Amino acid sequence: MKMRIFFKIFIIIFSFILFFACQKIEKYPDIPEIEFVGVTRIINPDNIIDKVVLKISFTDGDGDIGLTQNDTLPPYDYNFFIKYFEKRDGEFVEVVLKDFSFNARIPVLTPEGRNKSIKGEIQDTIIVNTMSAYDTIRFETYIVDRALHESNVIITPDIITKYTKK
Repeated sequence: MKMRIFFKIFIIIFSFILFFACQKIEKYPDIPEIEFVGVTRIINPDNIIDKVVLKISFTDGDGDIGLTQNDTLPPYDYNFFIKYFEKRDGEFVEVVLKDFSFNARIPVLTPEGRNKSIKGEIQDTIIVNTMSAYDTIRFETYIVDRALHESNVIITPDIITKYTKK
């Protein structure tokens, strides 16, 4: 009887060890990487886009993504950088708006435990309805971790902001 209980306990413990030993730990580079996931257009009753929701995915090997509330001075004032472009005469031109920035802050996302590798998605809602006389815009974006490693840059597809009513 004791041998049977001991054997069952041994099998259970061995199964747990085998299960956790076989779990793959995700490894990513310490420099963040981002990928474009999508842009959702939010259209008002006048058939003009009011807002766009930009969604990206990210990975970071050491998990040092994010800023605390006390991080307010450069270079730690923003960590999600967004550049705005308008299509003028067939060419995209960066538009720098005076006293306004699309840049945003990602809060601290560092996971607990020894494995700091992190993977996730970020989305940001951008108000666009009053910005431009032009009907096609796009954004370029990248993120920066606390070690000031810059990710790759992604460019959104063209975003048509005004539609003709059908």
